[in-house]
Amino acid sequence: MKAPRLNRKLLLESSVRTADGAGGYLETWVALGSVWAEVTARSGSERNVAGLPVSRVGYRIVVRGAPEGSTMRPSPDQRFAEGTRRFVIRAVAERDLRGQYLICFADEEVAV
Repeated sequence: MKAPRLNRKLLLESSVRTADGAGGYLETWVALGSVWAEVTARSGSERNVAGLPVSRVGYRIVVRGAPEGSTMRPSPDQRFAEGTRRFVIRAVAERDLRGQYLICFADEEVAV
């Protein structure tokens, strides 16, 4: 298996919930750090949400491995950011037996 081409710099973000004082919460995103990644588009679809067309594209994002418990190990409750683009992480798996690289399956949704 050849090494991935990590040529895009992404920001790993995690959500933080804070009480809004009315029994609910506000969700904000906090940057955990930058990672270099190989980003490959998979399949896409379009659907209507509240009467508006929304385009969704799945991505396979490969990053360097990080040990379990590390804040720099992506998880399904996080996302990657690149400029104004957001890639919501759906699943993470080791790419190789040594855990040298991780594959993140992510979606990007855009209202069109």
